[in-house]
Amino acid sequence: MLRWTTALSIALATSAAALPAHAQVWVPAWTASPAPDRQDGTPEAPVQFAHQTVRQDMRLASSATALRFRISNELGDAPLTIGGASAQRTGTATPAKLVTFNGRSDVVVPVGAALLSDPVAMTVPALADVSLTVYFPEPTKPAVRRTALRIVDGRQAEVGDKVKLAYRQNVVSAVLAERATTPVVVVALGDSITEGATATRGSNGDWPALLSARLQQACPDRVVVVNAGISGNKVMDHGRSHSALARLDRDVIALPHVSKVIVFEGINDIRHDGGTPPKAGRNAEDMVLGYRQIAERLHGNGIGAIAATITPFGGSDRYEPTAAATRTQLNSWMRGGRSGYDGLIDFDQILRDPANPENLPEDITRDHLHPNDEGYRRMAEGIDLGLLGCKAR
Repeated sequence: MLRWTTALSIALATSAAALPAHAQVWVPAWTASPAPDRQDGTPEAPVQFAHQTVRQDMRLASSATALRFRISNELGDAPLTIGGASAQRTGTATPAKLVTFNGRSDVVVPVGAALLSDPVAMTVPALADVSLTVYFPEPTKPAVRRTALRIVDGRQAEVGDKVKLAYRQNVVSAVLAERATTPVVVVALGDSITEGATATRGSNGDWPALLSARLQQACPDRVVVVNAGISGNKVMDHGRSHSALARLDRDVIALPHVSKVIVFEGINDIRHDGGTPPKAGRNAEDMVLGYRQIAERLHGNGIGAIAATITPFGGSDRYEPTAAATRTQLNSWMRGGRSGYDGLIDFDQILRDPANPENLPEDITRDHLHPNDEGYRRMAEGIDLGLLGCKAR
């Protein structure tokens, strides 16, 4: 018994030593919202990780003196086994650092849970990339939104830049950064347009990332923007993922030190479902209820709420007059000053074709719904930085 007690004491002391020695602030520097397994592939050959090493590069929106990685199995249907993980500044010659969980290099994340790693001492400037490399010894179906990954078979110490990028779900839902001061933390809550589904792979070309770069230039290290977009997401109803109403606590309110949220969702709610016969989308009255519930819940947690108008989708595959009229109603309501939100970003005005306001300009979209890299750039450039607490000195 004495030997066991001694070993346990050593383990606890080692774990405690891994924690920060002084009270600094931990803020989200990168996020990827949990999303159910998309069931890509076939039942006989599902898309998963099995005896593979996966590297993910993440651009941090904050500087850091240490990092913690949040591994999510919140929406998984089986225990998630991590056989080892390491982190390093991307593209540098510095050795990778072991990522542990209470001192353990291998860990099983229970179904419905998430685990936060021990702090990893690493000095990183804002907008630097950090690579997290994880070995999955057993078949694993990740349940976090799609991101750009590099995947190799077997257990590998590192995964090189020459490995082709794959657009896949993974398990990392957040990177927390330790820093000396508390910044303004902004969460972009949205669907595929916010996720950046049509940006060039691995380019950090989504509008929240581009906005983060713009803020860093104007107000260095004072405002942090993280991305909580999921393709297909809706405000009111479950689709490919839980609705914004359902995931608000997990993906926004539970993050530390959130100051403001940009709510840019709704287009998936108001369009018809594409079935035969098609089922009509949500009406404006339903949507206003959802938007107001989000604003009230954010305000109740001391978080500011910024509304963003719904962008044009004329010419897309599910465009029809009823949904178009609902979009116009909702945008007018947001602009009316009585929405219950603290500010407005008019993405509709920023992106619409002046000659045909129901459409995006031809040069910024391929499908008449999602912006391309140029469209995302216009979105980021069109935002008033003062709304986010950035008044350039």
